[in-house]
Amino acid sequence: MSFLEVKKVSLFFGGLAAIKDISFSLAKGEILGLIGPNGAGKTTLFNVVNGFYKPSRGDVLFKDRSIAGLKPHRICRRGLARTFQVVKPLQRMSVHDNVIASAFLRARDKKQAEEVARDVLEFTGLFEDRDVISKGLPLGKRKRLEIARALATQPELLLLDESFAGLNASELDVSMGIIRQIKNRGITIMIIEHHMRVIMALSDRIVVLNYGEKIAEGAPQEIRNNAQVVEAYLGEAQSA
Repeated sequence: MSFLEVKKVSLFFGGLAAIKDISFSLAKGEILGLIGPNGAGKTTLFNVVNGFYKPSRGDVLFKDRSIAGLKPHRICRRGLARTFQVVKPLQRMSVHDNVIASAFLRARDKKQAEEVARDVLEFTGLFEDRDVISKGLPLGKRKRLEIARALATQPELLLLDESFAGLNASELDVSMGIIRQIKNRGITIMIIEHHMRVIMALSDRIVVLNYGEKIAEGAPQEIRNNAQVVEAYLGEAQSA
């Protein structure tokens, strides 16, 4: 049984296909990487999966139930959360209050929300920054706060949209460690990322998009050696 199944999904804006006939599945406990050049349709696909866009054609199944066309908050309550490429914390609120706000989506009461928030802040290494106003955090910690807010909704499936962009080498290592620990907690992950070191190290499988279509799927080594992928993306990405 597939945990997430994307079935021939297309999304049209007017007559233009942003993504076209994309199909793949994601097994429970897996990390699936999603790569491709800028404008390939990666974030658009995320927006379909988590309910920002309703697919023009096709279906998205999560735990064998269609979620295509459901509102994002309803999909999140079913156990699917995401981060955003441009981090969007509640800037005038503390780190702690940002995470609490997310925890209330599924927490029964304030006590449980507080417990979830504390666990998530300790897990992501942000507990010492809990009283800091979020707009004052450096980029690396704002990226981690975005992950913490998603984790506070207690997801079973986490979509990460360029959570490593702009990080230095040591911050990359910290964040990669957190992603591995998330997987160890039994949370399934789909990740968009341009850092090839990150995507190759973390992914069990990789799906490659180009011009809104899937051009390849396979294990990291297969993708690294795929001539079509190298021509479309990897040669440029690995030299960047």
